Amino acid sequence: MGKLAVRALRAVLAVVFAGTVFVQASMTWALISGNDPEDGSLPLTPLRVIVLLGMVSAQVVLVCVWRLVTMVRRGTVFSHAAFRYVDVVTGAIVAASLLWFAVTAVNAPGQRDDPGVTLIMGGIGLAILAVALIVFVLRTLLAQAVARDVEAAQLQAELDEVI
Repeated sequence: MGKLAVRALRAVLAVVFAGTVFVQASMTWALISGNDPEDGSLPLTPLRVIVLLGMVSAQVVLVCVWRLVTMVRRGTVFSHAAFRYVDVVTGAIVAASLLWFAVTAVNAPGQRDDPGVTLIMGGIGLAILAVALIVFVLRTLLAQAVARDVEAAQLQAELDEVI
């Protein structure tokens, strides 16, 4: 991975992290000030809490990706230490999916006239779960690569003994 790609990715990660912090600050301010609509059409407090938790989930993923990029840059990504970060990313994505299902449940009573919106939101939750499954498959590929790397190191050691 080239220096330019690493710098670009880190810049994007930093901007997204800053954006999530801004959203968290805004949601916290809104929770403290209690600015719910007067007609009570939306239960904003639960939605704000879910958004706050969703931002934490996104921040966890961003930090783990940052660490994995650092490992790639150093050439240490094919090690058992990388599994910890990949597992945390998978867990954070599953948590984000569960939070999305919570948003769907909070929003569902207001969609009685148009249940298609709730179905679409449920489909989005399933898509988020699919991303977690894709990351899990990539973890399996990482495990295979680590096993091949260990095997190659053992074979190299044996070859060095013979020579």
